[in-house]
Amino acid sequence: MWTVEFERFVAPARFRPQIWRLFLGIVLTVAIYAAGIMALLLAVWSLAGTAGLMGWMQNIAAADTPTSVLLMLATFGGMFAGPLVVARLLHRRPAASVLGNGVLGGFVMAAAITVAVFAAALLLMPPGFPLVPNTPLPMFLSFLPLALLGLLVQTGAEEVLFRGYLQGQLAARFRSPLVWMLVPALIFGSLHYDPVTAGSNAIWLVAVATLFGLLAADLTRVTGNIGAAWGLHFVNNATAILIVALDGSLSGLALYVTPFDAADVGTLRPLIVQDALTTVIVWACVRLWLARRATRAAA
Repeated sequence: MWTVEFERFVAPARFRPQIWRLFLGIVLTVAIYAAGIMALLLAVWSLAGTAGLMGWMQNIAAADTPTSVLLMLATFGGMFAGPLVVARLLHRRPAASVLGNGVLGGFVMAAAITVAVFAAALLLMPPGFPLVPNTPLPMFLSFLPLALLGLLVQTGAEEVLFRGYLQGQLAARFRSPLVWMLVPALIFGSLHYDPVTAGSNAIWLVAVATLFGLLAADLTRVTGNIGAAWGLHFVNNATAILIVALDGSLSGLALYVTPFDAADVGTLRPLIVQDALTTVIVWACVRLWLARRATRAAA
């Protein structure tokens, strides 16, 4: 399971791999994440006042308008910064080591492959339901640059925390992939549990998120950086938030929404399985591209 690239990725974490540092690092990251959210809410309060703040907090949680989607994505700024600060101050390792070397190349490669597979899946398996127009195109385009930046922050924050920090520090302490691959993936998946919104579909969405976490962990293992996992994550979330969103679920900026919500059992569950299979296909294509590149390099 260990690769030369992953050994290089884990090496900076070996200097201070103590579990108490990891637990304290998680606590500090949560604190920095919360402080970032508070700073954002203070900025909203300074503009909207106390009465307006309560309404905006509800809007951000629902992400049902273009501005609230941007604000929701901005809340992940603290999560992005947290592991970088913790790595430097608590583990005495360079902050950039949490990302690994070659992040940009891995991101672009995986994002391009993901776009290609998603487009092929759409052509081969078009949705069996009518899409509902949501955000007018001129408004969508005006928000798009900030939305893409926000998605870079949001997906990057989750990759930095779960693959960069947690996976790397656990691998520095434990040899078994059952620890450094499975534990972060299970935590990542469990944080997607939302029975209020998804009803009985919630556990299925947790399963898909956990599967994604395992595949992202594998890409990090093979490449020695979070770039490929980040690229896959970015395109996946951009599709679900900007192109076609579930009705009532982070739908404020999507071009289209589905005619059903996250709790629809009959319609959504087959789509959940299809989404999981598509993600596995993307992962397999990325692994194949990496294997062929390694073969060419060795020739």
